[in-house]
Amino acid sequence: MSGAKIHPTALVDRGAQTGNGVEVGPFSIIGPQAVIGNDTIVQSHVVIEGEVAIGPDNFIGHGAVIGAPPQDLSFSPERKTKVEIGNANVIRK
Repeated sequence: MSGAKIHPTALVDRGAQTGNGVEVGPFSIIGPQAVIGNDTIVQSHVVIEGEVAIGPDNFIGHGAVIGAPPQDLSFSPERKTKVEIGNANVIRK
């Protein structure tokens, strides 16, 4: 978590990797398999869980959930999945 600005109410797992200039807002939760690239902003109440790789210069808006199992009832939790997000994206709820 070197060079990251983490709000005191955010929960960032020790296994998560955050780049320089990353900001994590209040009440956000970042899981152990998350990789967040440099200068990415994660606003408040965001959940990032599972195998997630986020490139640099992204903006993740309030309340977004990334990497959690989908709401599709046909999805099997045994299925191995991951999320890859490139560079300079804006993601909102």
